[in-house]
Amino acid sequence: MGQLDGKVALVTGAGDGIGAGIARVFAAEGARVVVAEINLDTGRAVADSLGDAGHFVGCDVADKSQVESAVTAAVDHFGTLDVLVNNAWGGGRISRVEHKTPELVQGGLDIGFLGPLWAMNAAHAVMKPKGWGRIINMASLNGVNAHMGTLEYNSAKEALRAASRTAAREWASTGITVNVICPAAKSASFRRVMQQNPELEAAADAGNPMGRMGDPDDDIAPVAVFLASDASRYLTGNTLFVDGGGHINGSSWAPDLGD
Repeated sequence: MGQLDGKVALVTGAGDGIGAGIARVFAAEGARVVVAEINLDTGRAVADSLGDAGHFVGCDVADKSQVESAVTAAVDHFGTLDVLVNNAWGGGRISRVEHKTPELVQGGLDIGFLGPLWAMNAAHAVMKPKGWGRIINMASLNGVNAHMGTLEYNSAKEALRAASRTAAREWASTGITVNVICPAAKSASFRRVMQQNPELEAAADAGNPMGRMGDPDDDIAPVAVFLASDASRYLTGNTLFVDGGGHINGSSWAPDLGD
């Protein structure tokens, strides 16, 4: 038996990287998984790879109505929703604080904070009557360690961590747990940043205490499985740094931002 037998999970941004890894490992552990993804091609490909355990929903998490529709789709297709993983991210641009535009900052908050918040509220409405639910929010060491150049991302992820703790406190008596993972892995967003700063990839590996960035399937997803399972029933409001120890001494991340 898998650790997630009989559970239904919704994973946003599951068309690539960490989200895809979590979707694959959840399905291997017995869950049925709704793959919510803005990229129709990659999202469908991941859902199709899961066979009958997968279901694809096109979703732009910056749009509140689409986020709520993804939760509804999980209930309509699989009958319920037990686990929500807020993973999606897109956009952003490496630049100095003084060069961030209102559009860039608002876009980061829409995708990285408000979208997950609306998903949490929609999932809560399904989970509370059952007295059981697991919400897993993907945050980032970028915010914890104040990485340079990514203010909109850092701010959104730290806002999500604060919201996660508040929800964990308010929902603790309902059987719903809310926890955060700060991963260090070669995700889709990591690869995009490295394309802009190729010299930093080797430095990122070398700067990690374990000497490498993590793998989405082998290093990050198993922790998400734990948080989604019955084994984590007494754990809520926590941030788990699944980062090879990268949070211990902070970050040496220092891209050349220009003037």
